[in-house]
Amino acid sequence: MVGSAKLGVISQAALFLADIPANLKLMIIGDLVTKEQRFTNISGFHGSTIEEEAYLLLSKYDGNKDKYLFHDGRSVVELVDLRSFEVKKTWRPDMDQINALVDNLPEFENLKRDKNAKRYRLWHPFLTEDGGLIFQDNSPLVKIDKNSQLVWQNQVDHFHHSIEQDHEGNFWVPTNIYPYQVDKRYVGLKRDTYNDDAITKVSPDGDILFQKSVSNIFIENNLGFLLFPITGFYTNDPIHLNDIQPVLTDGPYWKRGDVFLSLRNQSMIVLYRPSTNKIIWKGVGHTIQQHDVDILDDHRISIFNNNLYLFHDGQKVDGSNEIIVYDFKIDSYSKYLDESLKQYDVRSTENGRGQILGNGDLFIEETDSGRLLYFNKDTSVQWQYVNRADNGNVYKVKWSRILYKPEDIKKVRKIIEAEN
Repeated sequence: MVGSAKLGVISQAALFLADIPANLKLMIIGDLVTKEQRFTNISGFHGSTIEEEAYLLLSKYDGNKDKYLFHDGRSVVELVDLRSFEVKKTWRPDMDQINALVDNLPEFENLKRDKNAKRYRLWHPFLTEDGGLIFQDNSPLVKIDKNSQLVWQNQVDHFHHSIEQDHEGNFWVPTNIYPYQVDKRYVGLKRDTYNDDAITKVSPDGDILFQKSVSNIFIENNLGFLLFPITGFYTNDPIHLNDIQPVLTDGPYWKRGDVFLSLRNQSMIVLYRPSTNKIIWKGVGHTIQQHDVDILDDHRISIFNNNLYLFHDGQKVDGSNEIIVYDFKIDSYSKYLDESLKQYDVRSTENGRGQILGNGDLFIEETDSGRLLYFNKDTSVQWQYVNRADNGNVYKVKWSRILYKPEDIKKVRKIIEAEN
């Protein structure tokens, strides 16, 4: 009896073996399907289009059988016109082919198993002027062209989380460094005993121009006690860098070339100046396990606060996710459209994005729930998107972007015209 508690070890093993095809499929897609199957009445876009020209660069796991290559689902990126919800272009890179070109290095020994075409997530793709994409998935950093063909990949380290462009056209991407930059006396020599997160600047051609261990930044700014406290226990992931936001223009509180860093496991936002190796400012106490820091103007930043706690019965979002705004001018924190996020039960756990647009509207990606939301500044919701496949399952999305600024519109128009 499958439902009986009296099954012995041998019987349980026999049942597992009998269900190998189903169990293998579950293991393959287990981290791609949302843990909670929410939003039962929504599939795809739900709501109203917008009047202003803007586009969604949607990164998602497509759970439908691939009608082009005739195999199970895979990650894709779609360029969606938000005035019509029409898909203008789709990228489908062959990750098995791209992975086959990676050198047989220890840090990538499981690449073909864990990051094959069925499991790879196209993480925070950046749309380039030539119609290509730059992306990663805790993997080499990859650029493909407009036809989804490989242009280059950088396999110096594991690249992860955000991809943001600076004022010089270079890209800032978090990496895990190995061999470690941190003193071996603190973390040893063995791989996987420490996550040595680094801020890494990469040229448009894929070359590393600058790299600095965040742990060393802490140590050199007299904050090493936050990494290796005398109380508690040793952790191999004290930083967990999940966003690097470059400063594009000078302001009263920062300079062009500075970077804001989101450090999840410190529940901290840092303003760091690479030119002097100095931490200019750090913010703690108003976010927990946050992702995504954005610069709003010359004196304010916004932060996607996961609001995630570890309680006696496990980790949970305490209520809902939040958009926190910090004003340097008056040294004050506030919440943005908080009641709207509560009303729509926005609660991504270990991921998520939130962007306040120039007109005051708010774009949210509830990554772990496979949902996107667009709120108007008057608190109403304009549209939602739920990444539901034909089989009824909701699959995760992976750090999509709203493209609405004049330079974005110009770039997108050029790409669409080239397709026609």
